[in-house]
Amino acid sequence: MSSDLGTIVVLAGGLSHERDVSLRSGRRVAQALRDRGHQVIESDVNAALADLLATTADPVVFPVLHGGDGEDGSLRQVLDLFGVPYVGSTGPASQRAFDKSICSPLVTVRTPAQVALPNSVFRELGAKALVSAVVDRLGLPLIVKPSRSGSALGCTKVTRIEALPSAMVAAYAFGETAVIEQFIEGTEVAVTVIDTGDGPRALPAVEIRPRSGIYDYTARYTAGETRFLCPAEISDEDAAACAELALHVHEQLGLRDLSRTDIIIGPQGPTFIETNVSPGMTETSLVPLAVEGAGEYFGELCAALVRQARRRHAAPSES
Repeated sequence: MSSDLGTIVVLAGGLSHERDVSLRSGRRVAQALRDRGHQVIESDVNAALADLLATTADPVVFPVLHGGDGEDGSLRQVLDLFGVPYVGSTGPASQRAFDKSICSPLVTVRTPAQVALPNSVFRELGAKALVSAVVDRLGLPLIVKPSRSGSALGCTKVTRIEALPSAMVAAYAFGETAVIEQFIEGTEVAVTVIDTGDGPRALPAVEIRPRSGIYDYTARYTAGETRFLCPAEISDEDAAACAELALHVHEQLGLRDLSRTDIIIGPQGPTFIETNVSPGMTETSLVPLAVEGAGEYFGELCAALVRQARRRHAAPSES
């Protein structure tokens, strides 16, 4: 049994709408680390977590929580309070990346035009006036999504103005604020950025071709519903531009260790859609596909990320 990494606590589950996906991701990360001889404990986020971390010898946390508290930075700030090292971005950086209404205006790359509307404003001003103003400004088609959610939950493509109110209601089911943005036609790719101590580097882009034409929750997590190509069937110029965009976003938001950036290659070139600090790790997720496409091994990457978290904790001035 390898001991250089201590006891790795893989955190998965939580209470968000993405709990099931998180559990699947957690099982895969835990098994990949066990297969390499590391000591792993799998834990949910519950009242027993604090005692587990306090009584476990030399713990390091690998969070694989999706949505809500798992990605908005709050849990990571708790881990900082406990003085426990963990894989991934800090609490403040995670918060910047997680909220789509905050993230897009912060990054200095091409992004779709968007409007963020809280549910309270939608109710008080009424759908009719707001819908007309949104379409006048952004045009059609649109994509409507919760500002603080993942896995495409609550996301709807809107091609007719009459469908916009119901799309917003669907987004509000997953959060208080809906983001409405221009729908960019083009090739959808995801670029994973990793940093195991030698600086951030981009893995090969994964091209996403959902059978339905929309990369929704079903397309993401149902085997056979989406075709993934790695490396993506895009030009060398577009591949380089996508890698550069993902690296720029990773560094500009102050992320660390691991991120995945979603990009649409449209008529004007690569356009930033969103970034994720706790990307899925399931059998149909994009990060493991990118790792394989790079000729690397998923278990080795997970172990390297844990090792980086340990080094950072031992020398906090280097974080």
